[in-house]
Amino acid sequence: MTRDVQCINILNPLEPHQLLEAPSLAPNVDKEAHPQKDILAGDSTVTKAEKIERHGEPDDDLHESPAKRIKVNSLDGPGAEADGLTRSERRKGVAPIKAESGLRLSILKFQLTAPRFLVYPPGTDRDRGAAVQDDDAAEGAAHEPSHGDSGGRGKRKEKSRGQNTARSFGFSRDEVGLCASRMTRPEFSPNQCQFGEKCKFEHDLRKYLGQWKRADLATFDGICPIWKARGRCSVGWKCRFVGSHMEERRLEDGREELVLKEDSGIDGSSAVEDPTTSIGTVNEISTQAKIDLMKRKFATPKADEYSKWLGTLSQKPEEQRDQRTNGAPLEAVETASGAPTEEGQRQAREDERARYTSPPFLPSEKRKIYFGPETPLLAPLTTQGNLPFRRLCVNLGAQLTYSEMAMSMPLIQGQKSEWALMRAHESETTPPAFDGQSAPTVIGYDHSRDLKFGAQISATKPWQGCKAAEILTQLCPHLRLIDVNCGCPIDLVFRAGAGSALLDAQGKLDKMVRSMNAVSGEIPITVKIRMGTKDNKPTALKLVERLIYGGHDADIYGGGGSGAAAITLHGRSRQQRYTKSADWGYIADCAALINRFNERGDELSDTVHEPDPRTQAAGNKVYFIGNGDCYSHVDYQQHLEEAKVDSVMVARGALIKPWIFEEIEKGQYLDKSATERLALVEQFVRFGLECWGSDEMGVGTTRRFLLEWLSFAYRYVPVGIMEHLPPNLQDRPPAWRGRNDLETLLGSDNYKDWVKISEMFLGPAHKDFRFEPKHKSNSYEIEAEG
Repeated sequence: MTRDVQCINILNPLEPHQLLEAPSLAPNVDKEAHPQKDILAGDSTVTKAEKIERHGEPDDDLHESPAKRIKVNSLDGPGAEADGLTRSERRKGVAPIKAESGLRLSILKFQLTAPRFLVYPPGTDRDRGAAVQDDDAAEGAAHEPSHGDSGGRGKRKEKSRGQNTARSFGFSRDEVGLCASRMTRPEFSPNQCQFGEKCKFEHDLRKYLGQWKRADLATFDGICPIWKARGRCSVGWKCRFVGSHMEERRLEDGREELVLKEDSGIDGSSAVEDPTTSIGTVNEISTQAKIDLMKRKFATPKADEYSKWLGTLSQKPEEQRDQRTNGAPLEAVETASGAPTEEGQRQAREDERARYTSPPFLPSEKRKIYFGPETPLLAPLTTQGNLPFRRLCVNLGAQLTYSEMAMSMPLIQGQKSEWALMRAHESETTPPAFDGQSAPTVIGYDHSRDLKFGAQISATKPWQGCKAAEILTQLCPHLRLIDVNCGCPIDLVFRAGAGSALLDAQGKLDKMVRSMNAVSGEIPITVKIRMGTKDNKPTALKLVERLIYGGHDADIYGGGGSGAAAITLHGRSRQQRYTKSADWGYIADCAALINRFNERGDELSDTVHEPDPRTQAAGNKVYFIGNGDCYSHVDYQQHLEEAKVDSVMVARGALIKPWIFEEIEKGQYLDKSATERLALVEQFVRFGLECWGSDEMGVGTTRRFLLEWLSFAYRYVPVGIMEHLPPNLQDRPPAWRGRNDLETLLGSDNYKDWVKISEMFLGPAHKDFRFEPKHKSNSYEIEAEG
């Protein structure tokens, strides 16, 4: 017998401002909040092993050897059994979402459970857990299989150089642009265009505003964020909020002229001075400096001298021996038996002393820096590590930030796009947190001079890193440090000999760090590495030892270590990518080595001499930072206590939930509501418009990078609906429904929903705007990496 409950509205205990409408006896449980899409072979970025983990037995069309199969339903970590969980309750790789809220309401003798969070249980045919993106996108990584379709004889082979090279974003711009000579001028300005009638842009201001410019945006109350913060909008008439800072005034001759309102904000006051709200940026490079770099007129005397000195050290022994004789007969320096004479030894010592010049700047003279438990780091992130996102994370508690990885040669050549990566917000120039009481005493550390922002560069040869370091030192006064990237797995970077390729060229990396230390002034040099290039063959421990103690050829360079002030280790290999969890046990082994060095304990068995204090890092201390799978304050504290690292670098965890830094500071989970999360999106949009401009192109750029961030942020599962804590970064959620419609929308994996979210603040997208998620590009299977 069926019986429908009539309209009975009761108070929703989870959302008091909403009413619950009692459903019928057979509620519509088939309604999907996040509908599962058909997974095509070309679209899936999930490894075969992961498919087996989540779906049990493979499909008929999936032929895989038993050796490559991973045990199904294995528990996630040793702590799972201790909690009394069974395999049916917790599945590896699947986020444990509550099937229901556990709150039962009695309505007319019917027991109702509301709301229902889990739409389809893990492992069912409609489970969404397998349709996840490839986390290589976090670093812009790509893997090109060595095997594949040849394309047929006679056909031209397509050029493929990366995972996301085929992505297209279209463009956002006015149908007819406004001439730059009119952009910030009054309507009747006498300023003339230098191109005259040949100019292809519009000069009639009223015609531009009426025909070619898109309508003003109504978001942010219709007020330009840049003008509100500074009292002046840099894009002038092209602003999509121009109505908020323009007016029509009557001239003495009776004409009506359109003018821009400047020098005052919305309340009539001047620009805001608070660095967290103003849009001031630092490390802005002048146009003349870029021109000098392009024309090779920018002087780098230290780098040139040091590179020349390195060249003399790398000569062949026979050539060095010939130079020591100074062209004199061999008998003058050796006896008949081959033993050197006293005169020969004296002459050789004088020659060596005359040729040897010490490095121009010793690493012990660097500015002191500090890493500690109170300084969580935001990792350098390709694409997503832009200035607005870093600024957002700083506001949420990130203590140290890095630029996106910049290539050294484009920096040396003055390329505008590469130098734009060095821009930082004023909030990144403030000192990081420092607990002077609980933190160990750092001799010579001046907290007031410290700042949050550091630059990361990649170089293929020592002279490139050396030259780039000197240029950065001269042009970027607001740098905490310069970090050498030795972990980037991108194929294009790896094949050029940079990034993770330096893990297998330890001698070259040693020279690079030493040379950069010699020319970087007071700015310290740090290194970010991976465990190695291949699975099951870690080399980081040996590399760390060489960086802090020096290699067998250290005496040639003056003895001692490379002078790296800090080393960051990502607990994965290049080949591994993100298919497995980070190896924090190996990170702990490397941390123990560095801790022994810092404590000045016994030297390792293969170390033949004490390190020269002059060649060591500032304060004779090397900091060690761990990186990998940090997704909560619990992970952060666990890594500090068990791995004994100085601090932890957060990457994907910050992309998914930027308030992880706030959780670390407060030491508790923060169940951000959907409204609070949407407010962070609004804040990012505001920062993006201030950074890239509020004109049509700036709005399109802001929308693009917002969508890039949302492609990670949607993966956040609210802690309030999770069955077990702490959350695991490697877990993927099955199909789930949020506690309200907005939370469901923010958790959607459909990029069209991300566009809808962007339109809440940026209005409808331009007709020519395009966006393709990274995980919709080329995929790779697990066999491709061996």
